[in-house]
Amino acid sequence: MPSVEVDVQKLKELRRHKVLSMRELEDLSSVSYNTIWRLETGRTTEARPRSIRALARALGVEPHELLKEGGSDA
Repeated sequence: MPSVEVDVQKLKELRRHKVLSMRELEDLSSVSYNTIWRLETGRTTEARPRSIRALARALGVEPHELLKEGGSDA
C-alpha cells in the first residue's frame, strides 16, 4: 500500500493545540499509538492515506494539511 509523507511538526502542533495526548488521539482516530508515536518522534515520516484521513478527521483539519509540502492528496 502506498504511503505519503507527513508533516510531523504540523501533526504534533495540531495535537497539542487540541490538548490531546497521543493515546487520546489514538482513541479519536483509530490510528495506533505506535504509528502516532513513530510519526511524532521522527522514526518515520510516512503513513498510509487512510491513516492521514483518520488523523485529520480527529484533529478537525483537511488531510492535505498534514502532508509535507509537495505531498500528494490523501
